[in-house]
Amino acid sequence: MSGAALVLRYTLFAVIATLANLLVQRLVLAAAALVLPIPHALAYVGALGAGTMAGLVLKYVFDKRWIFDDRATGLSHHGRQFSLYVLMGLATTVVFWGTETAFWLAFGTTVARETGGVLGLSVGYVIKYRLDRRFVFSTDTAGLGAV
Repeated sequence: MSGAALVLRYTLFAVIATLANLLVQRLVLAAAALVLPIPHALAYVGALGAGTMAGLVLKYVFDKRWIFDDRATGLSHHGRQFSLYVLMGLATTVVFWGTETAFWLAFGTTVARETGGVLGLSVGYVIKYRLDRRFVFSTDTAGLGAV
């Protein structure tokens, strides 16, 4: 696949995962506001976590098959690989959560919060692609991917 096609495909999948993330956040926040007697800050943390998990799982499936063309199977392999995928995502999640939260605290609106989320996810996905290529979906068994 050409470099341009890879960038286009990766961007498309990042947009889909971002939309899934933000949709799940909205659903959690709406449900919390309507039925759960919990403080808004706790609902926000729950929404961030649920949205992150939704985007993470979706993006893993896309990346494994259509970005890195990894067709390996088996529960052991998937467990190890998904664990590395999550590990590589920890630093990028901090960027995402920090940016989204900063925008929310600074401006106090849904639009600002989601703008911060999109910016944080965009930066995070660029970093994550490089980490995943090197450590998660690498055929180099001498790297971290062999742990």
